[in-house]
Amino acid sequence: MAVPKRKVTSMKRGNRRSGHKMAKPSYVENKETGELHRPHHIDLKTGKYRGRQVLEPKGDF
Repeated sequence: MAVPKRKVTSMKRGNRRSGHKMAKPSYVENKETGELHRPHHIDLKTGKYRGRQVLEPKGDF
């Protein structure tokens, strides 16, 4: 059975685990409707992106 040759230091362990805590996604408020949506994404409620109509607006969720 494989056994580690040396103890892993707390610094190495911490560096390995540094990506475990990911940042929470950010949201921006739509100026027209006040709905929250991800930045650089289409607002699905209105179907607009940066003021342009991209998709047909969906009905009530």
